[in-house]
Amino acid sequence: MFKYFSLRLMSLIPKLLVISLIIFIGLQFVPGDPITRTISPEVLAQLNPVQLEDLRTKLGLNDNIVIQYVHWMGNILTGNFGFSLVTGGNIREIIAQRLPRTFELAGCGLFIATFFGIILGFISAIKQNSFIDHFNSIVGMIGISVPEFFFGLCGILLFAIKLKWLPTGGTMEFGKEGFLDRIPYLVMPSICLGISYIATLMRYTRSSMLDVLGKDYIKTARSKGLSEVNVYIKHGFRNALIPIMVIMVLRIPMLVGGTVIIETVFNYPGMGSMLLSAISGADMPLVMITAMIIAAVILLSSFLVDIFTAVLDPRIRFNTSKEA
Repeated sequence: MFKYFSLRLMSLIPKLLVISLIIFIGLQFVPGDPITRTISPEVLAQLNPVQLEDLRTKLGLNDNIVIQYVHWMGNILTGNFGFSLVTGGNIREIIAQRLPRTFELAGCGLFIATFFGIILGFISAIKQNSFIDHFNSIVGMIGISVPEFFFGLCGILLFAIKLKWLPTGGTMEFGKEGFLDRIPYLVMPSICLGISYIATLMRYTRSSMLDVLGKDYIKTARSKGLSEVNVYIKHGFRNALIPIMVIMVLRIPMLVGGTVIIETVFNYPGMGSMLLSAISGADMPLVMITAMIIAAVILLSSFLVDIFTAVLDPRIRFNTSKEA
């Protein structure tokens, strides 16, 4: 198993290198002097043309494109992401402030979606063609069809403006207050972020459970006199969990991407709203670094799919090892 996971982890390295190369090439087409996104505006304002040229030579900006890429990757690996063209702020500090908020929001949305999606899908499968099954199907279709921002606007109108139960948006400063203090600011964004995911996961859970419940080994388990609970949980749900976990993990990047809309609707200061502002302001260095982070999240999600699949079904890693 360790060998299988190691090979999958090592396969991420060339993929990240290709992505970083594409992003680096994209940065070369950004208008303006590359030095403006390499050093802070305060330092840049104090330098004369001769000093600027010396600094370009020192930073390797006058070297060929290959050497520049190596220097740029070295800076990325050491956490030196450069500076924003719009605000002049350090990109590493900007991301350090925004990224934990987005992970917190996406994590809450994933928990809500996973909990309700799997439970509702499981109930629909064991109550096939019942009123509950049809009701869940209708709710699932609504969740998939209606845009997330519509749920967000309705939630603000009802729970924030009319009932005044929850804040209209924003959040408390991350790290200054406890998680429980931030919950009122996370309730509506998390639910709106997870609604379409709940519907998708519910449908996949129902479909996967029905497929498993029709297998011969389920009939054999019932013929042995096992209780229905035992059949559904031990023999049915466990085997149905493999495609469910794959879909769940593969949807993580889409969940993170969905924060762009939700964070804008609720004025939530995370990576999504930052990315939208950076695109609107043509802050390409910040956009490129954010794109690289999103790409890394997608690759990590793919790696997690391999882990969960191999843990749930050992035959997969054994077959892969034989092919290798």
